Amino acid sequence: MMQEPLVLLKVSVNAVSPVSEESWTEFSRIWKPFHAGRKEVISGAGMQENYLYFVTGGVQRIYFPDDSGREATLVFVYAPSFGGIIDSLLLEKPSIYIYETLTPSQFLRASGSDLREVMHLYPDIERMIRTGITQTLSGIMERLMEVQSFSSEEKFRKLLKRSPHILQLVPHKYLANYLGMDATNFSKLLNRVKI
Repeated sequence: MMQEPLVLLKVSVNAVSPVSEESWTEFSRIWKPFHAGRKEVISGAGMQENYLYFVTGGVQRIYFPDDSGREATLVFVYAPSFGGIIDSLLLEKPSIYIYETLTPSQFLRASGSDLREVMHLYPDIERMIRTGITQTLSGIMERLMEVQSFSSEEKFRKLLKRSPHILQLVPHKYLANYLGMDATNFSKLLNRVKI
């Protein structure tokens, strides 16, 4: 049962930055299966993230809840990819974000302490994590540019170009929130823009 998710994890790890077989063996030992139901908070605001997740099924989002009760969806997470509140995990500080499932979800997860130990003992694991974080930062910078510079329609088109499958994975109200627009305007855009 664990074999398939670990194979998926190994492919994802090597796509970021290949690691030695010895490093992979030790890295693979720290991962345990984890399941969560629909609309379940995995990591809450005000709590420190204790795990790095590898998503093997389902869809989640990370969002920021403001003091007025509004939510800002920052990212969607789905297989095969890493998830969790990474800054909270690595900086060992409480998070201001919430990581929640949108659908029933399956994961492998590794504790922060196990992850730090393997990173310390195996430089290629540390390099792979650093490379993955750098790639993520690059994506965040691109997304910030889009948020600051693009019209609603340009953001919508860019999202569909980058992730055309997202319309089938994520409820449209969350996509509208992610793009910073009203759900009604998102629907109008969906009907108007040729996909």
